[in-house]
This record gives sequence, structure tokens and C-alpha cells, in this order.
Amino acid sequence: MSTRGFTGRHMLFTMLGFFGTVIMVNFTMAWFATSTFGGTVVDNSYVASQKFNGWLASARAQQALGWSVAVDLDAARHVRLATRVPDGAVLTGIATHPLGRIPEQQLAFVPLGKGGWRSAAPLPAGRFHVRIDVRAAGKSAAFAAEVPA
Repeated sequence: MSTRGFTGRHMLFTMLGFFGTVIMVNFTMAWFATSTFGGTVVDNSYVASQKFNGWLASARAQQALGWSVAVDLDAARHVRLATRVPDGAVLTGIATHPLGRIPEQQLAFVPLGKGGWRSAAPLPAGRFHVRIDVRAAGKSAAFAAEVPA
């Protein structure tokens, strides 16, 4: 009876199996990373950092207006807004898919009374970032929210 020990061929197959698995996992993860990222957050982070204090000042000025917008979806996927804005305000919006897979959706709102608004058209299925722009009495404010899938 001859017992075969651990040979060079066994070591070769072990190494090929190990490194083959590692390489396949790396390629798979790289593919997922590049296929699901929709783009850049900012084109130039240095320029964005130079504007940061201006953004803070704008946010403080908007907060001083006392306006508010709460975003929700109804069963038919229409965007609903509960607002505290001046009478005669004009609301517009845009819904953007976080990964850019669905084209941007322009939102027009119909007033429902008592601060309630509803989008004229429903959103497609999926998760969206919604930006609402409010204009009234020569002033403007922008609100952002995420709408769940």
C-alpha cells in the first residue's frame, strides 16, 4: 500500500483555487462598485469647500423665514407636501433617483388647502431624492427629502 502525500501538484491546485477565489471576488466587487455609482457628488471639492460658509448663511436666512415643508408619498405614489408657507407661494420640485438609473422627474404641485399640496403626476417605483423650491413675496427657499421605495 502506497500512501500519497501532499505533493507539488496539490499545492499548485490549492494556490490556484485560493487566488482564483480572491481575484473573482475582487472583480465582482469592483464591477458592483462601478455599475451602481451614478456619478460624482461634487466636481471639485476645493471649490465646494470655498462656498461652504455661503451655504451656511443661506441656510440661516431660509430658517429665519419660518417656512417648512414635509414630504410624503400617497398610495398612488403622488408626492404629498405638508407646508407652512405664505399664501400665494409657488412650489416646484424635482425628483432624482440616487443612482441616476431613472431620469429626473419634474414635479408640479396642486394646492389641496390648509398647507397641503400634491404632485400632478405620480413617481415611478423606486427611491428618490426630492428637492422642493418655494417662491413667495420675492423670497425663495429650498427643501430636500428622501422618498422611500
